[in-house]
Amino acid sequence: VATKGHPGESYNVGGNSERTNLAVVETICDLLDTRRPRAGGRRYRELISFVTDRPGHDRRYAIDASKISRELGWTPRENFDSGLARTVDWFLDNKWWWGPIREQRYAGERLGEARKVGA
Repeated sequence: VATKGHPGESYNVGGNSERTNLAVVETICDLLDTRRPRAGGRRYRELISFVTDRPGHDRRYAIDASKISRELGWTPRENFDSGLARTVDWFLDNKWWWGPIREQRYAGERLGEARKVGA
């Protein structure tokens, strides 16, 4: 997009693999079952709880990436399964990034934001 995109244009980037939110959560649980098994062989899916949907809740997110494919020739390098597996692996390997949030030591400051020298 940075090299082939046209200034002012918007492009949706997606993998053409629409899933429901529940299907995404279930896939994450299945990945965790193999990468970080729970004690006693219990499955992560057992931790899913259902609550009343908020007004306007989206059950899925559908991305139409045909424009970026058609105009720029872009295609995803990952499919849904491989991309989600790599994402889960990154989170498991980078507890320093999310650990303070879970341990409630995160003060809400922006993470990863560039700061000016001397500011």
